[in-house]
Amino acid sequence: MTYPFLRRVAFSVVTGAALALATVSPSQAAAKIQHLTSPGGIEAWFVQDATVPLIAMEYSFAGGSAQDPKDKSGVANLVGDLLDEGSGDLDSKTFHERLDRRAIELSFSATRDTFRGSLRMLRDNKDEAFDLLRSALTSPHFETADVERIRSQVISGLRRETTNPTSLASRKFLEVAFGDHPYGRQSNGNLDSVPTITVADMKDYVGRVLAKDTLKIAVVGDVDPTTLGKLLDHTFGGLPAKANLVPVPDVEAAKPPQRAFVTLDVPQTVITFGGPGVKRSDPNFMAAYVVNHILGGGLSSRLHREVREKRGLAYSVFESLLWMEHSAIFVGNTGTRADRAGDTMDAIEKEVRRITDEGPTQKELDEAKSYLKGSQMLALDTSSKLAQALLQYQQDKLPIDYIEKRNAVVDAVTLDDAKAAAKRLWSQGLLTVMIGRSPPAAAESTTAPPASKPGAPN
Repeated sequence: MTYPFLRRVAFSVVTGAALALATVSPSQAAAKIQHLTSPGGIEAWFVQDATVPLIAMEYSFAGGSAQDPKDKSGVANLVGDLLDEGSGDLDSKTFHERLDRRAIELSFSATRDTFRGSLRMLRDNKDEAFDLLRSALTSPHFETADVERIRSQVISGLRRETTNPTSLASRKFLEVAFGDHPYGRQSNGNLDSVPTITVADMKDYVGRVLAKDTLKIAVVGDVDPTTLGKLLDHTFGGLPAKANLVPVPDVEAAKPPQRAFVTLDVPQTVITFGGPGVKRSDPNFMAAYVVNHILGGGLSSRLHREVREKRGLAYSVFESLLWMEHSAIFVGNTGTRADRAGDTMDAIEKEVRRITDEGPTQKELDEAKSYLKGSQMLALDTSSKLAQALLQYQQDKLPIDYIEKRNAVVDAVTLDDAKAAAKRLWSQGLLTVMIGRSPPAAAESTTAPPASKPGAPN
């Protein structure tokens, strides 16, 4: 539900080919998922799979970029970019040489609610891979030369975003939807905040966020439970027992309809639209997920058919549900010629009103269910994808046997459920942001910040 700046990490052709062969079907995975607890009390969801000699691990800590100080957005992102730039007794160059020599893939990123990491290696290199991760998490250097080099890269990217209509639309949409809430800020910061971030800020973030009590881990690969338990203790056992997180309030996205326009001299107008969504814990989430797929979830969606196929207004148009710890939204995006922006937005709004008023048809519902059930096979067809899914299920507080249950949950959605979900999602209209040369007549800015309400901390 966020857009992390991922580190570029070298990985050998041999390992990449092996990853492509490391397949685990959902039904096989469901039978194999173990809830492992290490001797030191580190918990993980684990699938032992010796199909190929690889191990994939995904893990996260609660907090994410929502823990950035208000005037220093981008701290978590910089931490993620710098953890592998030297640690322990290794400088940045030596650290990366060790990764490259052993074909170890290691990366960090920040979403709004979590600080995440990924580790992949050949089985025979597991001891060195886990040790390098331990060192990165517990003794990062944050050397001045490395900090300034990475900072300059981030600032260069932020400057490019000032002329990128899609990036500008995303930023403006979040501002409209969430106002001063931490979700209204970009995870990678801005041109005012990033230059002011200090090493002390990053060390403070690491000390507050990277702790065992919010740690969630998923591992898939060729390792036995006893060995994995020892590796987890060695890697994560030295972290602080408890995080010290700043409470983040719950927030409801601003109520539609609202429109905003940002002038930018580009040949194509970018349109981002959305509104309040449905949280993952909501009992009606799956009905919303299914009906949202019908409206904007792919090449067979209503929006694609009406906007691209029938009218030729845009090359692509999509809409997704995004859920976070303290809020949820739906958000869509498209791009079109400046002189057709008004027609494109009219077509989108017309289709939103139609599905709100009429709901989907039974045929659309059946086809969406069939697609969503079948697509899970592709979504979990490698060790890495399965590990990512298992981590997401933990973050979403789903049961360990969710893979087995998911298709039944999809099948249980009735036509009445889907119609009710459509009204809930879209009856108020849309929050719309347009970026382009000149606004359509109707695209006058009418934005107002949302009101926050107190909520539980992360």
